[in-house]
Amino acid sequence: MNIIDHLGLAVSDYPRALRFYEQALAPLGIAIVMHVTAEESGGYEGAGFGRNGKPSFWLSGGAKTAPRLHVAFVAENRTAVHAFYEAALAAGGTDNGGPGLRVEYHPSYYGAFVLDPDGHNIEAVCHRPE
Repeated sequence: MNIIDHLGLAVSDYPRALRFYEQALAPLGIAIVMHVTAEESGGYEGAGFGRNGKPSFWLSGGAKTAPRLHVAFVAENRTAVHAFYEAALAAGGTDNGGPGLRVEYHPSYYGAFVLDPDGHNIEAVCHRPE
């Protein structure tokens, strides 16, 4: 069972961040599942990304979360880690560690790291041996 229900990240350029995350997370089966408008909430505007209708990763505009964060998303397999990495780079991300084993964490830790447009370290990770 997950220990965190959801996480919110404030970004400096909301439309740019939405485009980046939509493209980067699509290979992991993660998409926008909910929008909240400022009118609905009394001021907050955001988009919730997730799977199966459950928003777990939220973006909002108007500010930039500081210091930079590290967020790791679950990948079902190593192929999805590669697809995330390529999609994130194509969406404007910056390489921060290409797909590969990170045995210093554990023997099957397979991840890839990309900096998002605000410099946050975004990762896709698969823990399954392949």
